[in-house]
Amino acid sequence: MEYRLLGRTGLKVSPLCLGTLTFGTRVFPIGGGTPPEEAYRMVARALDTGINFVDTANVYSRGISEEVTGEALKRLGQRDRVILATKVHGAMADDDPNMQGTSRRHVMEQCHASLRRLQTDYIDLYQLHRPQTHLPIDETLRALDDLIRDGKVRYIGTSTYAAWQLLESLWVAKEYGLNRFISEQPPYHILDRRIERELVPMSLTYGVGLLPWSPLAGGLLTGKYRRNEELPAGSRYTRHPARHTRMVDDVFRVTEGLEGHVRQKGGTMAQFALAWVMHQPGITSAIIGPRTFEQLEDNLGALDVDITPEDCQLVDTLVPPGTMVSPFYEADFGPSVFRW
Repeated sequence: MEYRLLGRTGLKVSPLCLGTLTFGTRVFPIGGGTPPEEAYRMVARALDTGINFVDTANVYSRGISEEVTGEALKRLGQRDRVILATKVHGAMADDDPNMQGTSRRHVMEQCHASLRRLQTDYIDLYQLHRPQTHLPIDETLRALDDLIRDGKVRYIGTSTYAAWQLLESLWVAKEYGLNRFISEQPPYHILDRRIERELVPMSLTYGVGLLPWSPLAGGLLTGKYRRNEELPAGSRYTRHPARHTRMVDDVFRVTEGLEGHVRQKGGTMAQFALAWVMHQPGITSAIIGPRTFEQLEDNLGALDVDITPEDCQLVDTLVPPGTMVSPFYEADFGPSVFRW
């Protein structure tokens, strides 16, 4: 296993990170999520392969994913060998406006709740799940800084931030003498390469690790979705019809353009897509989100796929650098209402 430094830290992580979005039932009400016992097997298999990086979030099934992840690590007795990451921002109650976002109150409360669910004394990487532009970033950074000083959190990061938002946070951290973000989780895959315009150069310049989520484009790059065919039963796009805006004709143009090449190269479409992400400049670790043990086994095969200049040239022809054919890189990227 080739381990990579996470940002400017001395922390070494595997090039694949096990994401646990599916550990629970609320996110996947149709077809079900990953049952606990299967999730325990998947965590054990990932660690046996050499993966030492696990990512979850408080909002995944509203705590269930963290509970299952924590129990898996407890059963294995390998908590100290794992870089454990979780996130805060999403709504944890339907009737309380203060049970969401990145306010000091919510961040502090949810960190302690995540620690209990994960059955651990510390979180290796605590991340803001989304930006919140109507809140000054220094409030959130001060709360995170206090958690680090208390020993409850080791490092902090973000997810789906624009380059300007991340750079602003680095300036604020330096201005006020606070701990800075070391990583960012953007959506990144062959179908949406927009982070290459600004986020990747910015991260390389300032030493921020990039941890792409949805490197398989929510399954669009697995080969199971075919032009003019019915959606597979129980698939993500049958469970979430609102995501159909991502399933445009160009998606099939790209996957059909890759099929023959991948078949000749060997391996699966998913393995090729994951390997391509892992080999891109600035990428530290790609977050996989398998729902079943079989999907995990397929994903792990990406570790043995070599990406050649010819592979990259084909991808660039189908989806030019910095462009997209399916919209994933979307969040609250507008100007902050707070004025310095």
